[in-house]
Formats: sequence, C-alpha cells, structure tokens
Amino acid sequence: MRGIDGWSGMTLILGIDPGSRITGYGVVRDTGRHCEYVASGCIRTGDGALAERLQLVFRGVAQVIETYGPMTMGIEQVFMARNADSALKLGQARGAAIVAGAEAGLEISEYTATQVKQAVVGTGAAKKEQVQMMVMQLLKLVQKPQIDASDALAIALCHAHHRQSLIPHGLAGAKRRGGRLRL
Repeated sequence: MRGIDGWSGMTLILGIDPGSRITGYGVVRDTGRHCEYVASGCIRTGDGALAERLQLVFRGVAQVIETYGPMTMGIEQVFMARNADSALKLGQARGAAIVAGAEAGLEISEYTATQVKQAVVGTGAAKKEQVQMMVMQLLKLVQKPQIDASDALAIALCHAHHRQSLIPHGLAGAKRRGGRLRL
C-alpha cells in the first residue's frame, strides 16, 4: 500500500534549526498516527571564515540527508534579531541548508518559531526548555537532546503536524511558506 509520498504510509521528516556556528538537525518518522525518533544532532562549523562555515552547513545537511533519506524537510524561518549582522549570517546558513535540501529533491516547508512552539507545546510563547521537555515526551526520549537538536526535532514535529492537517483536504503535496499554501 502506498502512502501520500508514494511510500507505505510512513514519511521520514528532517527538521533543521539553522545557525552559522551550530545547525541542529532532527529526523523523525511520521507514521500517520504519531512520530518516532530516528536521529538528531548538531553540525558544528567552528570559528572559520563565514564562507567556510556555510560550506560546512551545506555539506553537513547533505550528509544527514544522504544518511537518513528523508522525503521532506521543515526549517525555521529567520526572525529579526537586534543585531542585523547576526540575522544576515543566520539567513545565509539557512540558505545553505535549504540548497542542500533542494539539491536532494526534498519538499521544503518553512515555519516561524511561534508556529513550532504552538505545534509542540501548545503556546507560541513557550521557552526553549519547555520545547525540549515536550520533544522528549512526544518522542519518548530518555535523554535530553542538545538544545539545537531539540529545536530541530520540534521543527520536524511541527512539519509532521502541518502535513497531517493537510491530508484530509488533499493538500499534502502543497508547499507551505510563511503559513500560506502554494499549490
């Protein structure tokens, strides 16, 4: 029996929490009824030149995709920070991760931090530690993942939630951007 993605009803989802120094990733299996933990971790880029760090983000995300074979990817949108330079670097790291996903042919959806917190905790004002605890509970983890990996798992769970809400409407293949559907 084939599921909505041409698979047997299970979808591997990659969540990415982008950063120019640490990019978190999380992979979950969406069974249609619940999500199961597959893997998580961090891509650390060190203190090199920005171009080198962006290359490491791209290569790291590409390696995660090659290793786990997700069909779809959720990534956090850039938020406006107090420091414009930090926001620009974050946006560039995000772009490197998106290109890695696009090169692999993944469907890519973007979510705000508020959407992720709302989907996982039930309130868009949740603290990082609350998100981490809910991720542990939802995925039945016995150890706390590092905060960047936890955020990435939360993004993957948010993506699974949004995909499930689209299935009854026949829109599972639609692209989401900024909360709006692109058909």
